[in-house]
Amino acid sequence: MREKLEKMLAEGRDSALLRFGLGDACLKENDAEQAAVHLAHATVQQPGYSAAWKLLGKALQQLGRPDEAEAAWTTGLAVARKQGDLQAVKEMTVFVNRLHKAAPGQPAP
Repeated sequence: MREKLEKMLAEGRDSALLRFGLGDACLKENDAEQAAVHLAHATVQQPGYSAAWKLLGKALQQLGRPDEAEAAWTTGLAVARKQGDLQAVKEMTVFVNRLHKAAPGQPAP
């Protein structure tokens, strides 16, 4: 699947949805570095894409960049709340809370 998506990107068919799919595929292959690159592109192309913010946070967390992961999830929370995406709000709230439990002393979202 990843190869198909990379081929589409190479052909110039770039979009937030394509980047999200690539990011997701990269995460499933334990390639958090490339996942973060694609997911960051998705959030630039479509800032209101709460699922992309959620996965970007996961990729950044896997890369050992908790502050950046929290920033992605915080932005994603704002986007999801604005859009009424309650499931995404719940999921990202859990991720941020877990991050704070791992690093006590940080404020909750």
